Amino acid sequence: MKQTAGFDYQGQVVLVTGGTKGIGAGIACSFLQAGAKVIVCGRNTAEKLPEADGPEGVNSADFIAADLRDLDSINALFDTIKAEYGRLDVVINNAGGSPFALADRASPRFHESILRLNLIAPLNVAQKANELMQAQESGGRIIFIGSISALRASPGTAAYGAAKAGVLSLVQSLGVEWAPKVRVTAVSPGLVKTEQSHLHYGDDEGIAAVSATIPAGRMADPEDIGNACLYMASPLASYASGCNLLLNGGGERPAFLAAGDTN
Repeated sequence: MKQTAGFDYQGQVVLVTGGTKGIGAGIACSFLQAGAKVIVCGRNTAEKLPEADGPEGVNSADFIAADLRDLDSINALFDTIKAEYGRLDVVINNAGGSPFALADRASPRFHESILRLNLIAPLNVAQKANELMQAQESGGRIIFIGSISALRASPGTAAYGAAKAGVLSLVQSLGVEWAPKVRVTAVSPGLVKTEQSHLHYGDDEGIAAVSATIPAGRMADPEDIGNACLYMASPLASYASGCNLLLNGGGERPAFLAAGDTN
């Protein structure tokens, strides 16, 4: 785990949805290392919770079971947070995802489920978080985890890309509606190497080949996204609201450069 550049979140309560694996676990570890009390939620009881060496030794995240596609489950999640922690300073709206499915072959029900998980559920989570944060003197910060899929074609995950594009629009609107007490922003990763990368890019050789197309020479690690969230939720980013931080390692090499033979 990289150092957190002096960020101090001691005394703050942070919720990371979908924080038991992948990008979410990396984000949870970053906040743990910065001293926060971190809550992660997921549909199933976590086998191994994120942990990191924080200011007072090794700290582990707390787990609350929640199905964010269900409003009653979301309400119960926030009731528990209010009762047991008494406050909520930061929410990282991370839970989401999509399997590969070509748009002309996926069912309408499948498309609706992807939109519900990646757009409607984060909105419902943000609404409940805002309710708690507006009542706090210190307000709060809500960070949506977006995706490069919102900003370019997303073949095989069309509904997911559309949902993430909706998230970026949502961030702008909520940033206006909930200011100045609650700051709403987005962090949008490009390609990230996680324990599930093989499902998208194949074996190690395939992952290396994809990584070579990125100007930075590698995919992001989950902790890269976590460190960005530390910044966006900190006082250093106090003027960031309704905006999106894109982390893509320099982007993707334009296809025409490979197709042509001039340069």
